[in-house]
Amino acid sequence: MPLRWYSTVVESTDPRALAGWWAEALGWEFAYESDEECVLVPPWARELGRSLTFHQTPPGMVFVRVEHEKSSKNRLHWDFAPHTSDDRDAEIDRLVSLGATRIDVGQPADASWTVLADPDGNEFCVLSSREM
Repeated sequence: MPLRWYSTVVESTDPRALAGWWAEALGWEFAYESDEECVLVPPWARELGRSLTFHQTPPGMVFVRVEHEKSSKNRLHWDFAPHTSDDRDAEIDRLVSLGATRIDVGQPADASWTVLADPDGNEFCVLSSREM
C-alpha cells in the first residue's frame, strides 16, 4: 500500500501565531496546540474521520518552533484555488487583510495565479478559479 500524505510541516519562530493565521485563512481547526507545536486539520476531516480509512484521511498542517527566521525562497509551496462560484479577488483581498503580502518571485505579468506570502514569509499561490 502506498504511503499516506500525513502532514506538511512548517517551521516558525512563533508556531502558535502562524498556525492561527492559517486556521483563519483556510477555515481549519486546531487538533493540537502548544508553544512548540500546533496541528491544523480541515474541519470536515474530524466529521468524516470515522468513516475514512487511514489512506483516505487528508493531510494536516504542523507548525513547529525554530529559532531561526526564514531566510530564502521556499523550495516547496502551497497552491490554493477558489471555486468558480467564489470571488477570487475578494479572497485575495481577505488574505491580505489577514496579513498576507503580495510578492514577486519572478512570475510573468500575465500569470493566472497570484503569489502571496504568509506573515512568516512562506510563499503560496492563489490560482485561477476551478470547478474541481
